[in-house]
Amino acid sequence: MFDWIMSGLRIVAIAFLAFLGGAFVILTKAFPYEYLNDAHEAIVALYKQQTEYVSPYRTNLWRKARTEARGVTINKPGAYEGYTLYSSSDAQKALLISMDGTVVHEWSLQIRDIWDNPNRKLRPDRYIFWEFPYLYPNGDLLALIVGMGDTPWGYGLVKMNKDSEVLWTYFDYVHHHLDVAQDGKIYVLTNDIRTNKIPGYPNLAPPRIDDYVVVLSPEGKRLKKVSVIDALLRSPYGRMLRTTAWDIKQDFLHTNSVEVIDRAAASRLPFANDGQVLLSLRDIDTIAILDLEKEEVVWAIQGPWHRQHDADMLSNGDILLFDNWGHYGPGGESEVTQFRPSPLNIVWSYTGTEQRPLFSAIRSGQQRLPNGNTLITESDGGRLLEVMRGGEIVWEYINPVRGGKKNDLMPVISLGVQRMAADAMTPEFLEVINASTQAHAAN
Repeated sequence: MFDWIMSGLRIVAIAFLAFLGGAFVILTKAFPYEYLNDAHEAIVALYKQQTEYVSPYRTNLWRKARTEARGVTINKPGAYEGYTLYSSSDAQKALLISMDGTVVHEWSLQIRDIWDNPNRKLRPDRYIFWEFPYLYPNGDLLALIVGMGDTPWGYGLVKMNKDSEVLWTYFDYVHHHLDVAQDGKIYVLTNDIRTNKIPGYPNLAPPRIDDYVVVLSPEGKRLKKVSVIDALLRSPYGRMLRTTAWDIKQDFLHTNSVEVIDRAAASRLPFANDGQVLLSLRDIDTIAILDLEKEEVVWAIQGPWHRQHDADMLSNGDILLFDNWGHYGPGGESEVTQFRPSPLNIVWSYTGTEQRPLFSAIRSGQQRLPNGNTLITESDGGRLLEVMRGGEIVWEYINPVRGGKKNDLMPVISLGVQRMAADAMTPEFLEVINASTQAHAAN
């Protein structure tokens, strides 16, 4: 009996010492804390992937449909005539629709049919979608492909022709957004997982998902890669990184848009030069300009917006963005905001009405059209809307796809929505569109 008691006490003592040792390692971050922490993060990520992604309908790829309406619900005089490109989270494809909602062209390509990285396993097809498609005048298309539930979630960038035949691929951790400059170069965002510590910023503890701006040639060859967090830290704006929210882990910037600044816009801004890029850093509520040659952030601003997306530089030097969480008052919780950056001055905004509020917790964006209207992507609502300067909706489109057990869920619309006028397309591609339009009319 005595031996049993002593054995039990020894076990308790060993467990207590192990507890003290573990507490010491965690509190002081002494060896082997980093290895244990990395293992813990990997186990948590695997657990989330296997428990939180049992169905795409339970992820943010699908939302409760806010209306029974489908397709074009408003089409008034004053809308900018053209064709609208969009993709949504239910499929690896992009659709081009006419003003009445007719699908006049479609691009479709399964990434696993062209995947050539044996060291990385793709997510099931139902979690893979085109986060940003970009249309060229001749019908060529860029598709930025991601996989929900992966870390990092980007899979690659593919350029295909109008027949969805692959022209080239760039397989990297691309995500969110891209821009094509006048010289044909492509600017895209990528991720890497980094484990370096940043002195003076214990809140940015590794492992981190760090963002990069990558410049590609028109043929898809990488020309340059610049770390966004390094460029911010070496600038006067580095201390903005101390404003990371309490609920942010690993992905401290969440850069979600990149746009090349052209000469016209740069001429209106004393702190900008053409060839620099405008960035939206969602998780520190920051809009920044990055000089790719200096590899340094040369200007940054925080404003009344919160968790914003899609910062666009207008030709007059104003900046247009989708403010996901920063609106308070009538309408929705989101708004599209146009502001003059220096000094900060809001010159226009749209937030919807009580009858048609604007709200999307994540994603979303906008395009300023040549006639002055704004084409807005309300991703969570599965809705596209074109509004005039005074706020009148002159065109609205609701994603017609439904899913879920009750068929009451709607796939979100992705970031890369684009309106293109017919006279901006090549005659050859326009002929394809016209033939499709005539075929639909005949049926």
